[in-house]
Amino acid sequence: MMKLQKRRIGRHHSISIQAMTQENELYKCFHAVDGHWYRRRLFGLMIIVLIAFGLLAARLFYLQIYLGDYYYNLSKNNCVRMQRVNAVRGLILDRSGKLLVENSPSFDLTVIPSDAKPIDATINKLIQYVPEFADEIQKTIQKKSMGYGYQPVLLKRDIGRDALARISAHQFDLPGIVIEANARRNYIYPGLAAHLIGYLGEINVDEINRNLYPDKRSGDVTGRSGVEKSFDSYLSGVSGGRIVQVNARGQMVEVLDTVPPVSGDSLFLTIDYALQHTADTLLQGKVGVAIAMDPATGEILAMANSPTFDQNDFIGGISTGKWKVLMSNPDRPMLNRAIQGEYPPASTYKVVTAMAALGEGIIGQDITFFCSGSYNYGGRDYGCWRKQGHGRVDVVSALAQSCDVFFYNCGIRLGVDRLARYAAKCGLGAQTGIEMDNEADGLIPTAAWKKKRIGTPWQGGENLSIAIGQGYNLVTPLQLLVMFSAVANGGTLLKPEIVKSVNTVEGDAVITGAPEIRGKLPVDRHSLELIRQGLLQAVNIPQGTAHGYVFDSRLQISGKTGTAQVVSRAMEKEGPNKGGRNIYKSHAWFVGYAPSEHPKIAVCVLVEHGEHGASGAGPVAKEMIVSYLKGMANQTSVPAAP
Repeated sequence: MMKLQKRRIGRHHSISIQAMTQENELYKCFHAVDGHWYRRRLFGLMIIVLIAFGLLAARLFYLQIYLGDYYYNLSKNNCVRMQRVNAVRGLILDRSGKLLVENSPSFDLTVIPSDAKPIDATINKLIQYVPEFADEIQKTIQKKSMGYGYQPVLLKRDIGRDALARISAHQFDLPGIVIEANARRNYIYPGLAAHLIGYLGEINVDEINRNLYPDKRSGDVTGRSGVEKSFDSYLSGVSGGRIVQVNARGQMVEVLDTVPPVSGDSLFLTIDYALQHTADTLLQGKVGVAIAMDPATGEILAMANSPTFDQNDFIGGISTGKWKVLMSNPDRPMLNRAIQGEYPPASTYKVVTAMAALGEGIIGQDITFFCSGSYNYGGRDYGCWRKQGHGRVDVVSALAQSCDVFFYNCGIRLGVDRLARYAAKCGLGAQTGIEMDNEADGLIPTAAWKKKRIGTPWQGGENLSIAIGQGYNLVTPLQLLVMFSAVANGGTLLKPEIVKSVNTVEGDAVITGAPEIRGKLPVDRHSLELIRQGLLQAVNIPQGTAHGYVFDSRLQISGKTGTAQVVSRAMEKEGPNKGGRNIYKSHAWFVGYAPSEHPKIAVCVLVEHGEHGASGAGPVAKEMIVSYLKGMANQTSVPAAP
C-alpha cells in the first residue's frame, strides 16, 4: 500500500511539474508579445517628440538667425505708446449765430524726456534752430522736472509756421522733440464783451495735485472767468486717444488704433453783437458799464464794461508785463462792474421808495407834498437837488422830476426797515442768479445791521438819505436792471439769462434757455401804473430830469436818472484828479426801457464820476435803445424768402 501511494504521489508530482512548465512557457510567450507592443508605441512617441523639437528648432532658427537682425532693430528702434488727442473747444456765438470766439491752428513745441537723452544737448541744439524762444524754453526746463517719462512737456505754444519749418527740417537731429498740432482759442473781437465771455487759463501743477480738475492734466487750459468758466464742461468736450508706433527718436511711424475725441458744444449767447459793439463804442474813454436786457425773457442783450481787456493776451499765459499793467490800472479793467461793482443807487432807488409808500398806504394817487427846495428835520435842512423847489408834487411828478423832498417825506414815514423789506422784494441786496462767478450781493441796510456792523443805533435823519438811494445803500447795475425790467414787464422779476442755447457740433440742442421767474414786485397793478407814468414823464415832458438827453421823438422811452454822491458836495468841488477826472464827482445813472407801452429792451448805464445822470449816462442809454430797436425794425422789414 505504501508503494502504491508513493507511485501515485510521484505521478502527481510529475504532472504538476509538467503543468508548471507549460504555464511558464505560456507566460513567456505573452510577455514577449506585450513588450513588443510597448516598444512600438514608445518608438512612435519618440518620433513625434523629435519632430516637434525639430519644428521648434527650425522656428527658432528662422526667428533668431534668419530674422534676427529685423527683430533686433524693431525692438531697439520702435515701441508702442498711447497718445492723447485733445478735443476741439466749442465755439461761442451771439444770439443770431455771429461767430465771436473760434479756434485757430496752433503748433505747440513739446519734448518727451525719455526720447531726448541726453536732454541738455538736445535742448541746446533746439535753441540753435529757434533762438527767439530760448528764454522761454530755458525757463520751462528750469521749472519742470525733466525725468525719464514719456509724457510730453510743453516748451512753447503756437511757435508759428517759420519755426515749424526750421524744426521739421532738422527733426533727425532733435530726438524727443515733438510738434503737436492743437486748436488755439481766438477771440475774434478783442475786448468785446470780454467780462461776459471770459478767458482761458492754463491749469498748473498745484491745481492738479489738489484734484480740482480730475479729467485734465497740467498744461491743459480751462475757463477762468465768464461763460468760458461757467460752461466749461460743455465747451471743453472729451479728449480722445491713439495708439502709435514710434521710433527711437520719438517720431511716429504708424497709427495702430484711434479713439476720436468729442468736440465741445457750441455756445449761443443771448447778447446781440451789434448792440454789444454799440455799447462798447459808446463807453470808450469812460469808466463804467452798460447792460441791456429783454424785459420779457430776462435775456441779456449786451454787457459792456469800460475799460476792458484783450482775452487773447491770456492764451498760453499772460506775460508779466501785461499783467502788471492790468493790475496797476486804477480803473480796474478786470472788474466786471455789471455784477461786481457796488454803487449807491441814488435817485433810481426812488422807485423802491414809491412802491413802499404806495404799498403801505402812506401816499396815493392824489396825495401830494410841497417842495420848497429843502426839508427840515431835527433842526437841519435837507436840500432838494432843485434849490428853488418843485412846488406841490404827487408821486408821478415826483418821479418825473426826481423831487428829493417828496421822498424825504415818504422815507421819514416808512423807516429803514420797511424800506429794506420792499427793496429785498425788488431783488436788491441779493445776487440775481446770473450764471457767472463772483457776483456781489450789494447792501440794503436795516437798523439791526447798523447796530451790529457799526455799533450805533439807527438815526431818524438817516431815513431821508436812504429814501433817495444814498447812505449805506449799495446795488449792482444788474440788480437795478432786473428791477426796472420787472417794472417794464408788469411786475415779474426774472433771472438774467446769458446763454440762449448749447448745441452739439451736429446742431442738436443740449440746453435751451427759458425765462425763469424769481418773484414779483411788491406792488399792485394800479400802483405800478403810477410808477410807470412817472418814468414815462421823466423822459417825455420838458420838466422830466432825462428829457434833455434821452427824449426821442421817434419813440417813447421811460426811465430814471440818478446822481450818486461819492463824497460831500464841498469835497466834490475840490476833489483830486485821476487821469484828468475828478474822482470825487458823483456817479451817473440811467435805467430805463422802451418802447414804453410794449417794452422790447431795458437798459442800465453807470458812468463812474460822470457827475449827472441825465448828461453822463442818458445819451449812452438812448443810443443803445434807438440802435437796437432800429435793428429790430430792419430785421422785420426784410421780406421773407419765397
